[in-house]
Amino acid sequence: MFTLSLEECEEFISGDGARLRELLHPDKAPLELRYSLAHAIVEPGSSTAPHRLRTSEVYYLLSGTGLMSIDDEMKDVGPQETVYIPPGAIQYITNTGVEDLVFLCIVDPAWRPEDEEIL
Repeated sequence: MFTLSLEECEEFISGDGARLRELLHPDKAPLELRYSLAHAIVEPGSSTAPHRLRTSEVYYLLSGTGLMSIDDEMKDVGPQETVYIPPGAIQYITNTGVEDLVFLCIVDPAWRPEDEEIL
């Protein structure tokens, strides 16, 4: 059995500027995974940098409110919403609320630095 708490994961600033903790990644644990799972935080009034991945990504929002931008589309998002981001789409999210915007990110196949382009 493999378990891991959020507190056990080192926090860092991702290339797009979010506070990130990688929970599951096939390069960091002896797990048979195709995907990676991360916990992200965007502070009030902040946005992630526009970027794109070669892979698909899913956000699941836990708390806070934001404005999600994918290519030419924008949508207000909040808790218990899921956002699918197709490979190659230009994306960013803005925290439009007064509390941290907290969400999970699933990247499939697993996130790799060479698969991300910050614009």
